[in-house]
Amino acid sequence: MADVMNFLVENLLQLLSENINLIKGLEDEFNNLLEEVQRLKVFLDDASKFQISDNRLWDSLVKEVQKTTHKAEDLTDKFLVQAKLRQEMNITKRIFDGAHHIARTRDIAIQIRQIHEKLKKLREDNKEAFRPNVFVHIPKIRQQVTQGPSLEDDEVVGFDEEAKQVIKRLVEGPQESLDIIPVVGIAGLGKTTLARKIYNDSTLSFEFFSILWVYVGQEYKIKDIYLRILKFFKKSIEDHVNDDVDTLAKVISDMIRKGGRCLIVLDDVWEAEVVDVVKRVFPRNKKGHRIMMTTNDRYLASYANPDPHNLKFLNENESFELLLKRVFGNRNSCPDELAELGQTIARKCEGIPLEIVLIAGILIGRPDRRDWERVEKNVSQYLYKENKDCGVFVEMSYNRLPQEVQTCFLYCGVFPQGFDIPCWKLIRLWIAEGLIKPQESFTLEEIAEFYLNDLVQRNLVILLQKRSDGQIKTCRLHNMLHEFCRKEASNKWLFQQVSSTHDQSIQDPDTCRRLCIQPSTLSDFLSTKPNAEHVRSFYCFSSKQKQTELSRNEIILLHKAFPLIRVLDVESLNFLFSKDFNQLFHLRYIAISGDIKALPPPFGKFWNLQTLILNSSTSEPTLDVKADIWNMLQLRHLHTNIPAKLPSPTTTTGKPSCLQTLSMVAPESLKKDVLAKACNLTKLSIRGEMMGFFEPRGGISNFEELKCLEHLKLLNDVFYMNKTVQLPATFFRLVRTVKKLTFRNTRFAWSDADKLGQLESLEVLKLKENAFIGDTWKPEVGGFSKLRVLWIEKAELETLEASNLNFPILRNLVLVSCDQLNSVPFELAYIPNLQEMKLVSTHKAVKSARDILEHKISQDIKFKCSIYPPEADPRPHRENLDIELARSQRSSDK
Repeated sequence: MADVMNFLVENLLQLLSENINLIKGLEDEFNNLLEEVQRLKVFLDDASKFQISDNRLWDSLVKEVQKTTHKAEDLTDKFLVQAKLRQEMNITKRIFDGAHHIARTRDIAIQIRQIHEKLKKLREDNKEAFRPNVFVHIPKIRQQVTQGPSLEDDEVVGFDEEAKQVIKRLVEGPQESLDIIPVVGIAGLGKTTLARKIYNDSTLSFEFFSILWVYVGQEYKIKDIYLRILKFFKKSIEDHVNDDVDTLAKVISDMIRKGGRCLIVLDDVWEAEVVDVVKRVFPRNKKGHRIMMTTNDRYLASYANPDPHNLKFLNENESFELLLKRVFGNRNSCPDELAELGQTIARKCEGIPLEIVLIAGILIGRPDRRDWERVEKNVSQYLYKENKDCGVFVEMSYNRLPQEVQTCFLYCGVFPQGFDIPCWKLIRLWIAEGLIKPQESFTLEEIAEFYLNDLVQRNLVILLQKRSDGQIKTCRLHNMLHEFCRKEASNKWLFQQVSSTHDQSIQDPDTCRRLCIQPSTLSDFLSTKPNAEHVRSFYCFSSKQKQTELSRNEIILLHKAFPLIRVLDVESLNFLFSKDFNQLFHLRYIAISGDIKALPPPFGKFWNLQTLILNSSTSEPTLDVKADIWNMLQLRHLHTNIPAKLPSPTTTTGKPSCLQTLSMVAPESLKKDVLAKACNLTKLSIRGEMMGFFEPRGGISNFEELKCLEHLKLLNDVFYMNKTVQLPATFFRLVRTVKKLTFRNTRFAWSDADKLGQLESLEVLKLKENAFIGDTWKPEVGGFSKLRVLWIEKAELETLEASNLNFPILRNLVLVSCDQLNSVPFELAYIPNLQEMKLVSTHKAVKSARDILEHKISQDIKFKCSIYPPEADPRPHRENLDIELARSQRSSDK
């Protein structure tokens, strides 16, 4: 509990320090409280270095400190809200409110003095009880965050033969009837990993016209499963969200009937009903359709097919190889003195990949033999306590984390089980919750990203998708890890999950500060008319396509329920604004969706707001920002799904905005005074009519104000333009700091693309949907010195001439829908860094890509070549297609 207690006290200390100058009339009381909290922090820091022998005494102190700091936090926030409301009153209202204001201030002063005395008493009464000599003197170990080796799912040891067997059954089974192949095994054996390996195998691309992946889980709904399947066949399913299951089944069946052989992969199935309802969507057209499913239940597997595929355990050699790969990256890197211990550790995991992966997370970055001996002696104790439940074993990995990373890890449990977590959203939430503490020389975002990478490296968070630059795009908690996070977070009062199976009331209001709830449960929860000023965060996540509709009265109840809220993430709801919402002055993070045409002026009053995410369903082409965002000195990230029209700053003097992200903004908004105020931008996405933007006096000329820009997207929405647009010469000077650059539909000449080689910082270049036009591109020699990723999509190119002289350190090449391109230059094979190449609907160049692959293999170089025949993959191509839907044509890990 020491980590939680320190976290609470540090946050209170920060709150008081940041607002001490804003507290009028109670300066002495708050200064005294601030000094006492500082003394308490020193006491707790000293105490946390030792492990107490009497846990009951320690737990009692933790509980009292928590309650008292929460009361101090609530009082401070309430006073700040009152001060803000009073500030907005006119002179007449202030006069009438004067007596009430004095009475309120006096009452708060009394309560602050009481809290001050309570904290002082807690500290002084426990001085003797928590002297070092009554502790078991064990210095607290702080594990250094390490960057260890990482393995992709298809690199898991021992699954190659398993995959071949299942693929053979899928391909060679009954040719005229539906067949179901269940993969069954205990939790942690790798059923989902094997299924993903099979799903991504290129063999199936040639055997099946359509291949779908559907996560089911325990809390499934038949309609949701049908909608997920339908989403594969239709870009938009809004016309079907109100259909009943019978109608949906018929629509899907008609879609499958129009195509060829179809494979549906059902992951994590718990009920026979799921098998029955999915079977309904397959037409009886003798095409040999298939269902592959994963389940823990042998009875269910046998119900689906009397001869299921029983996933085998890893043998000792495979277990040892997997352990070494996870710890060191390869078998030969293991020191000789650890090899025998490693074999024993791997053997004690009894062939369960997840257990091996988890124990490897403990050993990463710990080459000391004594650590390995300690783990070897305790493997069975942690793995098989409570009927082989890995909870205790997860706790062992969890306890090895640095204190600040522990809280970040537990916090991941606020997302629903099976939820694909966007990396950027998780990082923004960590920061808004105060989980990321400032460090010299790093931004909060950089620190948070470092923590997330550490969790992935330790195998506590599953990496799902990578961005083109290699960074994490989405991640997920394994079900077992999710359960651990949820339980441990509840024990440490980090958050509470409100579910339909439990009492809707908030448990223990003294400790509950964060609530997460499913959309289906929210209406019942609001019917209780909750009043919970102690709640600071409210989450309502959903993977459904349709937003949950609440009445205006229910929305108002939601706003009234949490007057001191800081984090509000309700993107799954159709949101409405209200007077009560405008008074939630402490909001740091807002994520909402709805028919939002404008950002109203009251948003300018949210002086603590750091992140604002708006998903508008309006038919309007832009979102009008009427709020004075330039006076919101904490605002760091503004995300909108349609271009935002920004207001001009009311004044050009004063502090610049600390905005780092503007995604996305209308080009006409990028005036000189706007960019001068937003001079700290690192990510900028511009979408709209781009012709004027590139003119000599257009928005691009104002980019001289941006000194920190790293990611830039230029998305033209006008397909037909009256004249040819050219990249102005000043462009290459003004965006010299940019590392990732994306063009879409800008229709420049390929000669302009040559000039992009002048950008000395450029690492990722994405040219999408006729970004450049013409049939030939011959990049000039000597440019693109730092380019690692080149993505060309929907281009008219017939000839591309390039080599290591043009792209000396190119790592990834992606070609999407370049159907006129005759070949990939073979000279690219001589680029030492080239590791991966992907071709999607670029069939003329397939042979040349395979030639490059053969050359790389012959040189004993690790290289992956993925080819997507258009006839085998009818799915709509999305922005990180290589990560989201990859099915490798061929790869070599030599």
